[in-house]
Amino acid sequence: MSRGKPIGRLFLFFAMFALLLTGCEKPLSNVLDPQGKIGKEQLELINLSVYIMIFVCVIVFAIFFYVLLRFRRKPGDNAIPKQVEGSLMLETLWIVIPIILLVILAIPTVMTTFSQAKEAPKTASEDFIRVKATGHQFWWEFEYPDYKIRTSQELHIPVGKKVYVEVTSDDVVHAFWVPGLAGKVDASPGRINRIPIDADKPGIYKGRCAELCGASHALMNFQVVAEKPSEFEKWAKKRQKPKSEPQTVEAKDGKKVFAQNCMSCHAIDGTKLKMKGDKAPNLTGFAKRNKIGGLLDNNEKNLDRWLKNPEKVKPGTYMPGFSHLNKKDLSSLKTYLKSLK
Repeated sequence: MSRGKPIGRLFLFFAMFALLLTGCEKPLSNVLDPQGKIGKEQLELINLSVYIMIFVCVIVFAIFFYVLLRFRRKPGDNAIPKQVEGSLMLETLWIVIPIILLVILAIPTVMTTFSQAKEAPKTASEDFIRVKATGHQFWWEFEYPDYKIRTSQELHIPVGKKVYVEVTSDDVVHAFWVPGLAGKVDASPGRINRIPIDADKPGIYKGRCAELCGASHALMNFQVVAEKPSEFEKWAKKRQKPKSEPQTVEAKDGKKVFAQNCMSCHAIDGTKLKMKGDKAPNLTGFAKRNKIGGLLDNNEKNLDRWLKNPEKVKPGTYMPGFSHLNKKDLSSLKTYLKSLK
């Protein structure tokens, strides 16, 4: 008994701590406050199931307390209670009512599941866009087949349009999840799963890997950048014809350093050199991204930290550190990366 109290207090502490943490996320990451039609449809199913469970709990507890009070043993009453062999009406009710409740829940669930699992139309349209999302350890790659562009870590989408996302994996099982927009779907090697997402208003929505996939699973984040259709088209055109050639002497030196150390893994579009590496994130437009490695704010201090020891920032990453570079080469490399707009 003496050991039970500390354990109970510890459990209570962690329960309260977990409850407090549920309020730490920003509104755009709240699964219970979705900012798109798809997420709202899924929230309606959550609410329906919660209402049904509350109804069942109220009925069960009402019967429980009624029986507890009505048929409790009274003082001086030592007689054997009347024995009831069974009631056809009651047995029919507790079979039929659960079936009715399950049907009420099943019909909209099945309809919504099938409607949201549809493939994207094969013909491009102004009403939707198509994206292929590929999970890697520990980063995300996004390909827009209709725009012939490829990017990573930031998924740009136009507000008010449905985005059909085809999700797969290049290595182990991951899961694609944007809490503020829609539910999650597994990213499995050799298999394509589909999920639609959309956003009602511009903003930056946090994305997560929701399947334990290795040492940096918790750090495998990405962002969904929802912007006005005109802004999205402007971004897409810029990505289709990027200007990635360095304009200063230091940036040109940095490009040489990049070519010697990085281009076998990373790709940069819009250069005279064919930098087409596909083992690591595409760095075209790197300077305009909000995050480095999907994790750190994009500034010079964090870029220096990332380049010197990425393993320390994101354990298990395949990217080697560049601590072997002298200060001049490292500075030139950073200057070149910051020029990629």
